[in-house]
Amino acid sequence: MICLAAHSQNKPDRQQMASIGDFKLESGSVIKDCKIGYRTYGHLNVAKDNGVLFLTWFGGTGRSIEGVAPWNAVDTTRYCLIIIDALGDGVSSSPSNSMQQHGMAFPRFSVRDMINSQYDLLTKRLGITHVKAIMGISMGGIQTFQWAVSYPGFTSSLIPLVGSPRPTSYDLMLYNTYKGIIDADSAFNHGNYTKNPNIVPAKMLWELFMTTPADRVKNIPSSDFPKWINNTVNASSNDWNDTYYQINAIIAHDISAPYHNSMQEAAARVKAKMLIISSVQDHMVNPNPAIDFSKLLPAQLVLINSTSGHLSIDFNNPEIKDNIVKLLAGD
Repeated sequence: MICLAAHSQNKPDRQQMASIGDFKLESGSVIKDCKIGYRTYGHLNVAKDNGVLFLTWFGGTGRSIEGVAPWNAVDTTRYCLIIIDALGDGVSSSPSNSMQQHGMAFPRFSVRDMINSQYDLLTKRLGITHVKAIMGISMGGIQTFQWAVSYPGFTSSLIPLVGSPRPTSYDLMLYNTYKGIIDADSAFNHGNYTKNPNIVPAKMLWELFMTTPADRVKNIPSSDFPKWINNTVNASSNDWNDTYYQINAIIAHDISAPYHNSMQEAAARVKAKMLIISSVQDHMVNPNPAIDFSKLLPAQLVLINSTSGHLSIDFNNPEIKDNIVKLLAGD
């Protein structure tokens, strides 16, 4: 039904869309005629319980997830890999693509709203009530932590990669600086633009924090700095309202908020096996909250020590791949 044949770069675009109707947010606002995008690889079994959800990172789409080849760790001859586009990524309902609530008329959403919309897609449209695993990189990992507490019985395994249950003060410094640069841009005009602006300082800041100083010094010699500047200035950007809405959701996120701001109470809700993979040298998503959360559970913690920092997730790396394969096989 929803799952297609094995992956191939030569196959047509796999993008699928489903309408979940008017979707009520936790704020009480409503996304009218909410649509959620998804892509599938492999086949659902008769029981429809062999799905592995892969959730999109900040600014990423299902198409961009294909670039990291998650099927190197998730066997799509055995599991049905389902990549789901998060609200605000420009594929699922977003400020940029909403006809009825375009731009800043789009209601603010949270990470919990992202999860709830995905739950509606799976249960109400795709007939899936349990999956093998839920995983994601960066904001996908943040969403995975939220799935752990919002729907604890929905999955057998949880695999957040360079994600966090809530931002640290250091994270908030970065995210709010990034947001402030967007806000201050005259062409952005507080989201009321007719042409997507080129907000160069915001792009430069994000590139700076993606890896580490050691990585930048090694791979970008001083003589290549003008080239880096030129590439950054001319790089295309996602719709900045989409970006603005997603960064606001990340800034406000805390999985413990509904549980008296207690991570102990939040952790007590987790029922699935958990494999937490974090990057020690991550400058984008500080690993400490994920590490601390692992200590509240019988979770497996894998720490990657790489100068690639936030970009250290590689599904060809045995330290990552083998642990994912083992977790999936052991359920």
